[in-house]
Amino acid sequence: MMRKILIIGAGKSTSYLLDYLLGKAEEEKLEITIGDINPSAIPAAVADHKHCSVIALDIFNQTERTNAISNADIVISMLPARFHIKVAEDCVVHKKHLVTASYVSPELLALDKEVKANNLVFMNEIGLDPGVDHMSAMEVIDRIRDKGGKIILFESFCGGLVAPEHDNNLWNYKFTWNPRNVVLAGQGGTAKFIQEGTYKYIPYHRLFRRSEFFEVEGYGRFEGYANRDSLSYREAYGLQNALTIYRGTMRRVGFSKAWNMFIQLGVTDDTYTIENSEKMSYREFINLFLPYSPTDSVELKLRHYLKLDQDDIRWDKLLELNIFDSTKFINIPNATPAQALQKILEDSWTLKAEEKDMIVMYHKFGYELNGEKKQIDSKLVVTGENQTFTAMAKTVGLPVAMAALKILNGKITTPGVQIPISKEVYKPILEELKAYGVNFKEYEVPYLGYNPNSVIS
Repeated sequence: MMRKILIIGAGKSTSYLLDYLLGKAEEEKLEITIGDINPSAIPAAVADHKHCSVIALDIFNQTERTNAISNADIVISMLPARFHIKVAEDCVVHKKHLVTASYVSPELLALDKEVKANNLVFMNEIGLDPGVDHMSAMEVIDRIRDKGGKIILFESFCGGLVAPEHDNNLWNYKFTWNPRNVVLAGQGGTAKFIQEGTYKYIPYHRLFRRSEFFEVEGYGRFEGYANRDSLSYREAYGLQNALTIYRGTMRRVGFSKAWNMFIQLGVTDDTYTIENSEKMSYREFINLFLPYSPTDSVELKLRHYLKLDQDDIRWDKLLELNIFDSTKFINIPNATPAQALQKILEDSWTLKAEEKDMIVMYHKFGYELNGEKKQIDSKLVVTGENQTFTAMAKTVGLPVAMAALKILNGKITTPGVQIPISKEVYKPILEELKAYGVNFKEYEVPYLGYNPNSVIS
């Protein structure tokens, strides 16, 4: 008897997801249905697969949505996070398991009692970040605890970057995920974490000037800026007594200092719209945020405003983005500053068809065992194949696909609205991911904390 998997949404992150499930369709007796608002965009190699069918599915059309969900054994939602709740509610009504890569919303969590009552698994946050970060962190944390160790420090960083062989711009960066999320990074609240037992806060206007630095063997130096709330998983991970908890985003060294120019200029703001933005040149857009001068050029005004010396590499980075070009236009009606900036950046930072991306993840675990302080550094690097089969799509899509199949096969059975932090979930998925090149390297290093002078050589 064939088992039916419904995948709702077939965007950039689904290449490996679909490849994995269709590759196992014969052996596992799977029928894959892809529901998308634009079914013609599904590649022919996928749509024509004998175990695949493609349907037009408007998530706001209740009839289309419920018909598709009621006909499935398990549902994978790859929609934007805010739309999951509609799918989840239907999954409860029709008693179907659900898998997403998105953060658990309060609305979704409110369904937990009903989900458990119906013995359903609603697995969320099982992409890359969140997802692989949860699983790889808990694997080490549980191992330390099983030995009798006590966690005193946990830091975790993740970044979607361009592969070294295609790292050919001054920013050392290209879009490998949703560009909008990059432009709006850090907004929406002050970054909060705990460091050596003290709560720390970084407001948005200083976020990109408070960086951590680290090395990844074979790939050089990176920097990390703080995520908005590092403490949201303190209880889930069982780290209530840890002295340091810090989660952040990775970039190449120098990115944050340069990005801070856009914040100081005000062009990352998404709270208001700009008049006549569709007819506005890149040069005119930048000039909106600079003082009036009857004699000074836009270039000179920007130099003065940002206090950029002639030999400051950040100036070259701005020039590289063509922000002073009077022949290129925003072409977006009623654009917010953030939307206009995104348009400018996409000109320079979009991956070409043959270019590869790279995922880097770094965990730091400080712990006490038998009266000694110790540290484990765990690092992951994954490189994509091309613009379609990206490292981002691999590390997001494969865990989602693996979780769905394991739920379908009765290997993951604990019901409820959950994230992948139990051994039942992370152990088999991390093991399977190794075969696809998603493999962490661990290093035992001296425990430094934040006071290297405390270590006696």
